[in-house]
This record gives sequence, C-alpha cells and structure tokens, in this order.
Amino acid sequence: MSRPYPPYQDNPRADPFADGSTGSRGTSYDQGYSDRNDYDPYDSNTGNGATRYPENSDNIPLQASLAGDTTSRGYTGLPHNESQADLSLANPAPYAAGATAAGRHSVYNNGFVMERGYSNNALGQGGGYVSGRSSSSALDSGPSPWLQHQQKGQQRSKFLIWGGVLVVVGLIIIGVVVGVVVSNNRKKNEDTKSSTSDAVNQTDPNDPSTFIKDPNLHQAFYGMAYTPENSQLPGCGNKLSEVIQDIQLISQLTKRIRLYGSDCNQTALVLEAIKRTKVDMEVFIGNYPIPTDGGAAYRRQRDIMKQAIETYGTDHIAGVTVGNEFMLNYLGANGASDPNSAVGDTGAALLISDIQDTRDMLASLNLQTTPPVGTSDAGSYFNTKVLEAVDYGLANVHPWFANVTAETAASWTTNFFQEQNVDVAAKLSNTPKMYIAETGWPTKSSDAGNANNGASDASISNLQTFIDTFVCQANSAGVPYFFFEFSDEPWKDAQFGGVEGWWGLFSSSRKLKDGITIPTCTAP
Repeated sequence: MSRPYPPYQDNPRADPFADGSTGSRGTSYDQGYSDRNDYDPYDSNTGNGATRYPENSDNIPLQASLAGDTTSRGYTGLPHNESQADLSLANPAPYAAGATAAGRHSVYNNGFVMERGYSNNALGQGGGYVSGRSSSSALDSGPSPWLQHQQKGQQRSKFLIWGGVLVVVGLIIIGVVVGVVVSNNRKKNEDTKSSTSDAVNQTDPNDPSTFIKDPNLHQAFYGMAYTPENSQLPGCGNKLSEVIQDIQLISQLTKRIRLYGSDCNQTALVLEAIKRTKVDMEVFIGNYPIPTDGGAAYRRQRDIMKQAIETYGTDHIAGVTVGNEFMLNYLGANGASDPNSAVGDTGAALLISDIQDTRDMLASLNLQTTPPVGTSDAGSYFNTKVLEAVDYGLANVHPWFANVTAETAASWTTNFFQEQNVDVAAKLSNTPKMYIAETGWPTKSSDAGNANNGASDASISNLQTFIDTFVCQANSAGVPYFFFEFSDEPWKDAQFGGVEGWWGLFSSSRKLKDGITIPTCTAP
C-alpha cells in the first residue's frame, strides 16, 4: 500500500532506486565491506561526549550529527545547519594595489610626461607611478629639483592613500568573516533550539531526554509505522534533530516502531535518537529490496544496516524485516496475482535468498542477542515458502482499500488478519508470529475522485471512529499491530496524490490533528 519509497521501475512512475545492476542477488554479506570491530562511536577523546557515526555506503552523507558533534573517518558533520553539505567560507581573494594597464598622461610644460606603468618597488605594491622623458625633450640632465620634489610628494601621498585603503578593506573583510561565522553559529543554535522546541518542550534545551510529556498523548498503540522525514533517495535530507522530535512524540504513543528501509542512514538516526532521548522503545528495522534491480537496493541497505548494528548493538532492535510488499510488487511486475503460483515461487526464491543472506550477516557479528528476521507484505500476498523461511510476518491490512465503512473497519481488519494471516501461519511447522504491519484511515484526499472509498469518506472524524473501535479492542484481544501512521508525508501526496500522503495522526509539522483524541487505554 503506502510505500515509503518511490515506485518501481516497472510501474508507470520512475524508479530512482534502479541502478542498472545486473549482479546476482544474494551476494555474500561482506562483499565490498570492511568490518569495524575497533570502532568506538562514543570515544571520550572526541570531547563533550560527542558522537561518531558510521560511514555510509555509496557515499550517502551521514546526517546523524547535531551542533558540536564530531565525526570520524572522513564523514561530514553538520555543525551549521544540518543540511546535506557543510557551510564553507572561501578565503578572500587578494587585492592588487594599484595595478593598472600602462598608459600616457598629459605633457607637462617642462617637456616631461607622467607614464603609468608597473614597478617592483620596495613596498611591493606594483603599479606605482614612474616618470620618464618625452622623446622630443631637449633636456638631457633629468628632471628639475622642483619636479623631483613634487613627484616624491605625490608618491608618498599615494602610498599613504593605498595603505589606508588596504587597512580599511582588510578590516571590512575581517568584519564580514567574523559576522558570517557569528551569524552561522547563532543560526545553528537557533535551528537546534527551534527544532526541539516547536513540537516538544524540554526543561534542558541541550538534553533531549528532558522533554516534557504532552498530557493529550498516551501509550495506547501497540506499535507505530514510521519513516523519518526526507529519508528517500537521492536527497537524503533527514536530520537527527527532527528524528529526535519524532521519537519524543512517538514514545508517548507506543513502545514500538517499524521502519521500512535503511537508506539515508535512517536506522542509525532512529537508534541515536532513542539513545539521546533515553526512551523505552524497540525498533523493527527494515531492508526495502526492489524486485527488479538485481539485488542492488538490498545489498546497499544490508551494509548500512550492518554498520548501525555494529555501532548501536541490538538492545533496541526487536526484529530485522527484509522486504516490504516484495511479493505484491514482483507479481504485479510479472502479470500474476497468486503468490503461490509458479511466478510467485520464482519471486519467493529471490526474497528467501535475501532473508538467508541477512541471517548470515547477523551471524557474522557474533551478537549476544540476535534479533529475529521477518518479512512484510500485503495481507493477501504471502508466499508459503517465504513464511517458512522467516521468524515473523508483517501483514498490511487496510479497511479503506477493502471499501468498507469506517464503522465496520475495525471488525473487518481483525477478522481478515485472523483468517488470512494468523490461521495460515499457525499451520506451518515454524509457526512464524504474525503482526499487522499497517492499518489506519486517511484523513483527506488531494482530489475529489479519491475522497471516498465507496462506503465512507477520508476524514478526521472517520479516523477517530476507527481509532475508537480498533485500538483498545485490539490491545485487549492481543492483536499485535503497527498503526499507520505517525504523521502525514507530503512527498507521497506530491508524487501519488489521492489519499497517499494523509494517513497521519499528526500533521507533517508534528502537530496532533485537530479533532483527534488519543485513547487512554494502555497497550501491552
């Protein structure tokens, strides 16, 4: 359904992930990768407890740094504005004092002319005035004492003038440089403060763990679907300060989140935000492979994920999810619909190879606790062989797309999940645990044609109806789910339109939507 990345190459929309790679899938985990067992992300020698962050594959800038942080091994910190590139001040260009093209001036009445030319005098200014005689002059004994005196006086005056100009220019340059540095530092501090105060208040602006809880928020949700803002290739404009705000808010709604992919360092960003905020939260991290790119996206994200695990460990990692609607998209790209058909089994073999490769990667790290490995797909598109290869499955179950009313959406969701996913998995020898990966209700549509699913409108009131009839009831029934989603995603609206960008409990500016009331029940 609502995908955190742009569409695949086979679809009418362009696929920025496809890089033309034709390499075989399932390449060994360590290809092109160097271990970092000697890597200490919190080396006290960096000063002030500053954090070092892992390198990123494919030269994607690491953006998990705040003002004052230091980075290591060639990665760019973001001390000024946390954008993708650091601000550099160019050295001021040198000023040439008086260097001008040669030319002639008027003839004085004594037969001499003043010629403008370049001279390498003792002051090294170049371009001072020099005197010479007209070829028509009959005087061979040189200039008169009076003229010599006048010329020397003029030279001294010019030296003084140029010296004064250079001093003034130098002071101006120094002032400008100092002003830019001060302005950037002020902007950096203001950006950091505003980024952590617009949506969340802190008793200590420099300590994200001191955030003040909102009495309107409650840990009523079992889990929350989440993608950090601007975590899409090629831009990778996500920022640690914004992820910190998100975690401060989400931690007041749930103790669990699921991610979709690892591009743009989002795994490291989220784990770092959890560390700084000191919240009790676990993460199902993700790898979002593309069925048609020869495994390039999978390998890229696997290596980024591995670095994050090496840096942060697995204390806050509840699972590693390989695939998001992989089977749905593979079948669609190959004109099929049955996940257990011959076409489905071919796609399943690709996904299973990635799943096994992820297990091998985790085993190579010699972790004290190895997280389970699972996959996520549309509720009706699980391949049996894939389920037999995983520890858990995440099923997208959306009543909106089933064209049911908002009033019956909760019961439809629970029944579908039980019959299509839980009961099926229970019959397998490995009995993978099943979760609802996504469920929710859109609050608006960008066009009139998608404003209604045939039974109910996309509206805040209908989202509230679904919340009121599903959340606490699912908690009581022991149904594990990830509510879709934390906040609106404008990039989806711009790219897909309709209801795609409008599923959030919060607006894209991190404000709880007017008309939404969070239940007071407590999720398990």
